[in-house]
Amino acid sequence: MTRARKHYLLLIPAIAFAAALGAGGCGTKEGVPAAGPPEVRVAVAATKDVPVSREWLGQTLGAVDIEIRARVDGWLESIHFREGSEVRKGDLLYTIDPAELEQKVVQAKAKVAEAQTMFVRAESDANRYRPLAEAKAVSQRDLEAVLAEYGARQGEVEAARAALRLAEIELGYATITAPIDGLIGLSAARVGDLVGRPPSPVILNTVSRVDSVRVRFSITENEYLELARRLQATPDGPPARERFPLRLILSDGTRYPHVGSVSVGQREIDPATGTLQLEALYPNPERLLRPGQFARVVAEVGMRKDAVVVPARAVTELQGQQMLFTVGADNKVAVRRVAVGPSAGPFTVIDRGLAAGEKVIVEGQQRVRPDMPVRPVEIPADSLAGGGGR
Repeated sequence: MTRARKHYLLLIPAIAFAAALGAGGCGTKEGVPAAGPPEVRVAVAATKDVPVSREWLGQTLGAVDIEIRARVDGWLESIHFREGSEVRKGDLLYTIDPAELEQKVVQAKAKVAEAQTMFVRAESDANRYRPLAEAKAVSQRDLEAVLAEYGARQGEVEAARAALRLAEIELGYATITAPIDGLIGLSAARVGDLVGRPPSPVILNTVSRVDSVRVRFSITENEYLELARRLQATPDGPPARERFPLRLILSDGTRYPHVGSVSVGQREIDPATGTLQLEALYPNPERLLRPGQFARVVAEVGMRKDAVVVPARAVTELQGQQMLFTVGADNKVAVRRVAVGPSAGPFTVIDRGLAAGEKVIVEGQQRVRPDMPVRPVEIPADSLAGGGGR
């Protein structure tokens, strides 16, 4: 017997032993019980009265926004305020170099003096010619010429005085004061800049009154018609500003503490967008709001009675369709296509596709599929009010 055959014969028991161990291991794995159905958290669809709200995107403006303009050309000589601060009506804001404007005043005064001199001479001639004409010492034609000269010189005096007043007014424009109490912004020009003539800055700044603010937003034509008809249906009711108070949601998601109301509306529907522009007025005692902020205007426009609601986190969107995962009496999952209505805080109204009392999955949707058995754990819907994701 060769050495190689001896080694082969010795390996046969080892191979058989290893195979036996492998077979025993497989038998152990098959003996482990399979995991049960996954656990999901469910809530019961309920009915409740839901306030119907509408929401629009708006932008804040000052209660009054006044542009500070350079009304004469010139070099900006000095700035007399701190940018971004509160100013009072009459405070000096800007000074434009008045040298050229002062020279115009001097020239206008000289024109007035010259015109007055010529007028005095014409008046003297008229006074002298009248008695001569009565005595037939001069012709009537000569008198008429003298009187015409007198009238022309009188008009020149009035024109010269008007030019002087205009020059003095323009000189006054060299000093620019605050037109109202309010918040002033950053200056569009600096000392030494030429202002008042495009492309140089004409609008130097803006002063805004911010003790209250306006919020400008637009509603659709259909929304306008709905609200208008509702107001017409109850003509003896309270005014619109009391019936539809406007809440404001700021950009960080917080609710503004003060309530506003519509103050003005555009006279026409914009034919390009099909919307009506409105402005709401909000008190701003804390000066929290400033012009230019974006916010959401929310109005409660009605009440839906006995609406079917589910926690908002139960609704899933798939390819533009709104879906719910429901759990039936047999604890199996079903996918339900639904029509979603307005939101009601942490809940969503289901207009069609779900009945009150049915169970919907609010946590665990990503782990289930249709007809899959699950272990539902029911939790009160109210406990999900602060929930957000799945």
